[in-house]
Amino acid sequence: MIKRSEWEKRHQHRAKVLWFTGLSGAGKSTLAAAAEKILFDRGVRCVVLDGDQLRSGINRGLGFSDEDRQENLRRASEIAALFLNVGFVVLVAMISPSAEARSQIRQRFAADEYAEVYIQCPVEVCEQRDPKGLYQKARAGLIAQFTGIDSAYEPPVSAELTIDTQSQSEEESIDKLVDYILRHV
Repeated sequence: MIKRSEWEKRHQHRAKVLWFTGLSGAGKSTLAAAAEKILFDRGVRCVVLDGDQLRSGINRGLGFSDEDRQENLRRASEIAALFLNVGFVVLVAMISPSAEARSQIRQRFAADEYAEVYIQCPVEVCEQRDPKGLYQKARAGLIAQFTGIDSAYEPPVSAELTIDTQSQSEEESIDKLVDYILRHV
């Protein structure tokens, strides 16, 4: 089996998992996709693991109970580890609402191969954006246990990077993110 260090040497960058956490509508997937494009253009091997995409495929059978959410995150972290081990920069965009779950994810990786990225945005702003209409459905009682409405979100206290998408433009947020990634890979 080819070692990660060999992949890193061949592609001239370190592998790393960046775990994006924040409310629905905060901008996790938007920023991850924009960063992926810029990194790709610069020759960095990268992949986005998006929570919605994982739930429509490999995690399709999971609901939103605490146990199912935990399993959803565990599976995502294992997939991220597979990509990490073959030299990728892995951008994981998932709400990841509990501090305990994020702590378990962090423990899955060595300190130098993992960074938590908090995409900070107040629920009121996320609800105004509501690109998928989920907050409206949650307020109407059509979605139970929706994070930020009737299920808690515990903001990180020690994320390696915080991006405030309420006060920063999308371009400023992308620049901050890509700058951080390029300094750490």
